[in-house]
Amino acid sequence: METKVIRIDHDQIDVNLIKEAANLIKEGKIVAFPTETVYGLGANGLNEKAVKGLFEAKGRPQDNPLILHISSIDQLKTLVLEVPDIAYECINRYWPGPLTMIFKKSEIVPYVITGGLETVAIRMPNNKIALELISQAGVPLAGPSANLSGRPSPTNALHVINDLSGKIDMIIDGGETGVGLESTVLDLTGEAPMILRPGGVTFENLKEFIPDILQDLGTIIVDDSIIPKSPGQKYTHYAPKADMYVFTGSKDNVIKNILNQAEEYISQGKKVGIMATIETRSMYDKGTVLTVGSRKDMTTIAANLFKVLRMFDDEKVDVILAEGVETDHIGSAIMNRMMKASGGKLINV
Repeated sequence: METKVIRIDHDQIDVNLIKEAANLIKEGKIVAFPTETVYGLGANGLNEKAVKGLFEAKGRPQDNPLILHISSIDQLKTLVLEVPDIAYECINRYWPGPLTMIFKKSEIVPYVITGGLETVAIRMPNNKIALELISQAGVPLAGPSANLSGRPSPTNALHVINDLSGKIDMIIDGGETGVGLESTVLDLTGEAPMILRPGGVTFENLKEFIPDILQDLGTIIVDDSIIPKSPGQKYTHYAPKADMYVFTGSKDNVIKNILNQAEEYISQGKKVGIMATIETRSMYDKGTVLTVGSRKDMTTIAANLFKVLRMFDDEKVDVILAEGVETDHIGSAIMNRMMKASGGKLINV
């Protein structure tokens, strides 16, 4: 399959190019598109055959549910049985934006989207290209991240090209994404609202008007008989090719232990990557050191995390030693992704 790549300016959208991509969606084909979080892999979410093509392109297990992306509240009402009052409050505050909500699904949503569950995850992306594509296609888009299953999520079109060229029909290059981490997933179908995946909309943000909100602590489902409600709850995610270890503790202890561990691996003939922050970069004199962002502005770490993991792949390192971050606010989402990228290899010093 030949994959066509088109460039669309976010600030001056070429509607004719969007219509070309939308027509592919209508024909049951697959188009990668930018959102404010990461690039998504889009297919007609009401076309079972097209959705199965997504799983095949990504190499994604079919019991891992997908998120439907919409461009209007009218679309939402056709996809769910009811929209509770708290959902409207969330919509008013955070849509379009990096918040996915889980509802009880209507009959028109195929079970291939939900992994066989009676619930469906839906969001409205805050990206003009994505919203125009959904609007022109006239259907909700099933939109997992546009990467091979298990790999770091893509934050620019080149990442998508590297993973999926020849496997999908079109890639829309809309530049770098902003948030850099997938959306927060909020389940509204249980006894109390629960965050199943942290993201750009934080627990602290939602706690302000949902006092009884709960948060899943990020354990990975290992029982094959259990179907997750949210992407990211099962299987390895976001993983670089190298083994990765995450170090937490005081700054001085983290730096000291990373340096000692780097020296040990280097003595074994291994190529070591160190993921540092702007504040600590100068402390490392061993290995391949990449700066992920600033602890003074954690959104920079979120925006760069997946890109840096892919840069370590390009450097062909054998092991990555990464500084962990505090787990409040956006730090919760950053550490969630780092723990899953490392397979849970946490070293607290």
